[in-house]
Amino acid sequence: MVVRQHGRGGGAAVAAAALVMWSTAGCADRGAAADDQTPEDAVAAVHRVPVTLESAGSAKARTAMEMATGGTRVTIRGRGTYDFKDRMGQLKVTLPQEPSGQPGQQPITELLAPGALYMKNRGAGVPPDKWVRVDTTTLSDGNLVTGGVTDPMAAAELLRGARAATYVGRTKLAGTPVRHYRGTADIGRAAKAASKQNRGSLEAAAKGFSKRDVAFDVYLDDEGRLRKIRHRFHFTHSGGPSAGGRSDEVEVASTTLLYGFGTPVNAELPAAGDIFAGKIAEEWEAG
Repeated sequence: MVVRQHGRGGGAAVAAAALVMWSTAGCADRGAAADDQTPEDAVAAVHRVPVTLESAGSAKARTAMEMATGGTRVTIRGRGTYDFKDRMGQLKVTLPQEPSGQPGQQPITELLAPGALYMKNRGAGVPPDKWVRVDTTTLSDGNLVTGGVTDPMAAAELLRGARAATYVGRTKLAGTPVRHYRGTADIGRAAKAASKQNRGSLEAAAKGFSKRDVAFDVYLDDEGRLRKIRHRFHFTHSGGPSAGGRSDEVEVASTTLLYGFGTPVNAELPAAGDIFAGKIAEEWEAG
């Protein structure tokens, strides 16, 4: 995940994970839950989400990631657009302010692409006009949390691993009627069913997370399009030398909100000469 350290050899002072309370934009309409669905119907509905998004083409996205560990809670937020056909998107990711109350680093531009994460204005000794490229198939979490943003299409493809799901009922998000489903997905199963663009990253995540079962809440509009999804991940994070080598169980909640379907997306891979080839300072720490 996006991590910054203070002091040489210090432990991670700021890390990523997720919070989103956008569901409060609408209140549950329990009386409208007359369209009862069986568990089999619910599983089929969430399994269809990746295909429905690809048909939708593109959308605007808001993301929030919150991590809680050792009594500390940190939130990272993102905003941008995503192309579900090309599986590429670009977001501005805002890091939290310093514990002292000082503003955090300037927003990082992240380009999400199949098998890769590109970051601009990364800091850590990287020139501001250069991109850092990370092969997401080499990350222990498959970049589900590393960049402070869960790739929207990867988030949707995790639903292919749903073994069980329940239809909760109808509600509204920003005035849009949606159906709410809740369930658990197996990352390994999702990897086997994923598209070839996301399979390698999800296979890495299946090996890296301490729990392969991922709880989710998903909200679909009347066309079956994903409007909001929230995953809860668990993994073991090593505190490094400053923590005496102690490892902590970390909980990460990652939420993505989609809207403005059909919005044009301007996301292009950087030219080779625009990618930073040097060594990144120690304050960068993945996963």
